[in-house]
Amino acid sequence: MTGSDCPIGIFDSGVGGLTVLRAIAQRLPHESLLYFGDTARLPYGKRSQAEIIQFVREILDWMTQHRAKMVVMACNTSSALALDEVRAKYDIPILGVILPAARVAVTTGRRVGVMATMATASSRAYTRAMQEIVPDTQVWEVGCPEFVPLIEQNQINAPETRAIVKRYLDQLLEFQIDTLIYGCTHYPHLKPVVDTLLPSSVCQVDPAFYAAEAVAKELRLLSLGNTTADPTIRFGVSDRPQRFAKLARQWLSYTPTVEQIDLQASQVLPADSLPSSTSLDLSAEHFPVG
Repeated sequence: MTGSDCPIGIFDSGVGGLTVLRAIAQRLPHESLLYFGDTARLPYGKRSQAEIIQFVREILDWMTQHRAKMVVMACNTSSALALDEVRAKYDIPILGVILPAARVAVTTGRRVGVMATMATASSRAYTRAMQEIVPDTQVWEVGCPEFVPLIEQNQINAPETRAIVKRYLDQLLEFQIDTLIYGCTHYPHLKPVVDTLLPSSVCQVDPAFYAAEAVAKELRLLSLGNTTADPTIRFGVSDRPQRFAKLARQWLSYTPTVEQIDLQASQVLPADSLPSSTSLDLSAEHFPVG
C-alpha cells in the first residue's frame, strides 16, 4: 500500500536524473523523494531494449518495496524503450520524460533538433511524440554517445568537451533548427557549453522542468500530494556511492549520503542515515528554457 506521505521515486543510470530530482524538489518542496542511480550499468544508451526493460523492472521492484507512490523515469532511454512495457505491470503511476518535453517543443518551433543517447535516437521516440501532436513538425534526432561519459567523469570543463559538443550540435544546426531538446537527462549539465555554441534564436528545452510539472499535475489528479509527513530525500546507487556523492554535490549544493544498493538482494535504505530534503537548496535555478 502507498499513501500521500510516501516518496516519489526517481531513477536514472547515473547523475543525469539529478536534473529531474532538483526540478521536482523545487516544484514540490513538501514531497519526499527516493532517487536511484544505476551506476554499475551506465550508460543505458548502448544497451538493448531487453536489457533496459530488465533493469527498469528491477529498479521498480525495489522502489515499490520502498512504498513509492509514483515513479519518474528520469532517463530518456528508459522512457523510450521501457515505459509502455512496465506501465501495464505496476499499479502505481509511472511517468516518463519524453512526452512532457515533446508537448512544449511543438509550441516553440517546427524544426526541432534532439541530442539523445544512441538508443533514444534510434527509437525515434521524440519524433513520434511530436508528430502525433503536430504532424508537420520536422525532427532530427542525433545520438551523442560521448556525452554521458564526459559528465559522469566530471569532464564538463575539460578543453576537449567544447569540441565534442560542437561536433554534434553542428549536425543539427545544418538543418536550421529553431528548437533544441536535451534528449537525455545528463545533457543539461552541458548547457554552459551549449550556450557558447548555439545561436540565441534557438529555444532550448530541458525535459526536467516539464517532467516536474507533469508530476505535480498527476499528484493533483490522484489526490496524492503530501500534506502531513516531513519530507526526506534518499539516495541509492548500484556502484561507487562515494563517487556519486562527490559528483552530485555541484548540483545539489551539498554532499548527499548515498547508499550502495544490491537490487537483487532488495536491500532497504536505512532512513536514519539519509539527509532530509531541507538540505537541498531549493532556490537553485533549474535549467531554463530559452
